[in-house]
Formats: sequence, structure tokens, C-alpha cells
Amino acid sequence: MMILPILNYPDKRLRTKAKHVDVVDKTIQTLIKDMFETMYAKDGIGLAATQVDQHLQVVVIDVPDSQDDYQFLLKNCQKDSHKQPQKHHPLCFINPKIKEKDGQEKHIEGCLSVLDFQAGVQRSNHIKVEALNEKGEVFTLQATGLLAICIQHELDHLKGILFIDYLSKLKQKRLLEKTKKMIKG
Repeated sequence: MMILPILNYPDKRLRTKAKHVDVVDKTIQTLIKDMFETMYAKDGIGLAATQVDQHLQVVVIDVPDSQDDYQFLLKNCQKDSHKQPQKHHPLCFINPKIKEKDGQEKHIEGCLSVLDFQAGVQRSNHIKVEALNEKGEVFTLQATGLLAICIQHELDHLKGILFIDYLSKLKQKRLLEKTKKMIKG
């Protein structure tokens, strides 16, 4: 397994629409393993193949066990700490489709491709998603809360959408200016 480079906003490749995976073969399975390795190395809870410049409909997710663990990650993901939140729910979604969604919840989101920025985004708090797993088997999953939010966030990546696209044009402009300054150093 290897850690893959993650594309950072405003890289235009993040806007690429991912292609349908026709066959779940060893190449796709290796990509999935590398994506999990990359996500864990960067203290993320979700990663879409688009973010690692592989424009295929593949997403990996591993949400923390509790909301407390998630809040810990948001506050400490860039800091050294001895406390590690529990993660043990790795999920892989290939060719995912949301079949149902309802309810609304505003949630603070961050992204491995949008450095040093978090914002509240309104999303459905209950979804039903259908996908293939890493063995190519069809499964359906009902998700609520953080898992539902994370799935929607990652599936947006497959469409070339970033969570910042839900923000006002003014906030998007300020983020772009801040990011360009950070890139210039």
C-alpha cells in the first residue's frame, strides 16, 4: 500500500466528473487499499478517488465511533496528540447512487483537498445509498447523521463538486484569495 498525493483546491482536476467503474479488478482493489492508507495518514474520514487524481466512481469512508471523536478530529487533526479517536467502520463505495434522502442537518465540514478551512453545510441527515463493495458485490446502506453527511460530501467529489460550492459567493471568493496567498507563500 502507498500514500497517494491529494489534489488541493483550487486544482481544476477536482472539478472532473468521475467515470463509472466497469469491472472491480485488482487495479481497483489496489486503488481502494491505497485510498484507505492515504485517508488514514491524513487523518481523514472520507476520500474520493477524484481527490487522488483517479477519476473513477470510488469512495472510501471510515467515520469515528461517536460525535465526540469527530469533534476531536476537527480540533486536533493538525496537532500532535496522544488521544486517538476510535475508527473501525471502513466502507468502500463503487459506483454509488443515493436512492433516497430526507431531513436536513447543518454540519461543519472540512476536506482533505481544501486545506485549513471548515464551514457549515446543509445536507440530508438520512440517506439510502446503493453501491458495489470492494469485491464487486451490490449492497444498500441506510445512513444517518455523520455517516450520511460524509457519504454525500464524498459523492459530491465524484461529480466535481466541493463542499465550498454550497457557500456564498463572497465566502468562496475569500477562500480562493486566502488559498492563492498560501500557495505563493
